[in-house]
Amino acid sequence: MNKPNTIETLAQRGFVSQISSPELEKKLNETCVTLYAGFDPTAKSLHIGNLLQIMLLAQFQKLGHKPLALVGGATAMIGDPSGKSQERNLLSTETIAENLIGIKKQLSQFLDFNCGQNSAELVNNFDWISKFSFIDFLRDVGKNFRVGEMMNKESVRKRLNSEVGMSFTEFCYQTIQGYDFLHLYREKNCQLQVGGDDQWGNITAGIELTRKVTGEGVFGMTSPLLTTASGQKFGKTEAGTIWLDPNMTRPYDFYQYWIRVDDRDVINLLKRFTFMPLTDIAELETLLASEPEKRAAQKVLADYVTEMVHGKAQLELVLKATTILFGGEIAGLNDAQLSGIFADVASTTMAKDKLSAGISVLDIFADTGVCSSRGEAKKLIKAGGAYINNNRVSDMDFVVNTSSLASESVIVLRSGKKTYHLVKFQ
Repeated sequence: MNKPNTIETLAQRGFVSQISSPELEKKLNETCVTLYAGFDPTAKSLHIGNLLQIMLLAQFQKLGHKPLALVGGATAMIGDPSGKSQERNLLSTETIAENLIGIKKQLSQFLDFNCGQNSAELVNNFDWISKFSFIDFLRDVGKNFRVGEMMNKESVRKRLNSEVGMSFTEFCYQTIQGYDFLHLYREKNCQLQVGGDDQWGNITAGIELTRKVTGEGVFGMTSPLLTTASGQKFGKTEAGTIWLDPNMTRPYDFYQYWIRVDDRDVINLLKRFTFMPLTDIAELETLLASEPEKRAAQKVLADYVTEMVHGKAQLELVLKATTILFGGEIAGLNDAQLSGIFADVASTTMAKDKLSAGISVLDIFADTGVCSSRGEAKKLIKAGGAYINNNRVSDMDFVVNTSSLASESVIVLRSGKKTYHLVKFQ
């Protein structure tokens, strides 16, 4: 069986924007190439913008190449000015070390670190940059850079022409990233750096430095920066960044981001964020055109990415939560799961012995504030808008007791279609 054309395969999925040399395509088709992408440990977790580059590395690995995931323990102390309107807050070594722990764990979910010749590796540029003194770095690395060329980089030029300007620290960022490429070429025979289009200047700096120092040619490739059809930056919402860490973005909210993507975006996202065959994605595209109201493509995307990031058990819980929040049966869940599903819902705590004695349905709706009074509770029940654990209450004399619990100690009240309230018994 013929080896697939790497560049062609990646281009079909929308991963290819700029390539430093046409010779790269031939090299990728002839041999196993070691490549790297950098990840900035400025937070405890990566986000779905980073996931695009992780998927690119994973695609390269599936095509027989060896990916290096570089975590920038050194460069995070400076901050990449690319695509930024102002300088980042500088992080301490302790904060960066803590962030690296979570990021390394996340990267291992997507890349195979035990598959032989093209096993992935994690590298940290702090391991080699920290060994330089300032004088040594200027003498051995800085002398190979020309200020005029550095100032012509788009990321630098934009900042220099802004009101904020650029610090010397940020200006030197490209020298460190350039040295990363040289170091990895020497130590790991790494011949390709990949990144988003905003990294083109940093990537070419590394290519030039390696050529000047070793006389050898290395390569760079960038992917298009993702924006939604509405012009919004991919991965951003009104609530903020969509993180991969479930403690920073709940799996339910993570799932909802993908299920809500625009029809104009979903096919491109399926190509980039799944390993589904393109023929299967084409079938979803046909279905999207003929029956857009079914949102079948969005459901496949949300299911796939949520399971890939959070695991099958969390996906099943998310799907259960989705059913519940749309009025489905509440059963088979524990306190922690219910609390997670209804994390943003108001709650009331009551004594468990009160539940054992039995509570009038009118009292529980009034005492929790779901209704302003027993009279309002009567009106709600009469109108068919009162629910316990998503089961409609029609009996004014109904008594809530231990058999009404949805989990070990929680009952879920609902008023109308969407107003939920948790009652926790302790």
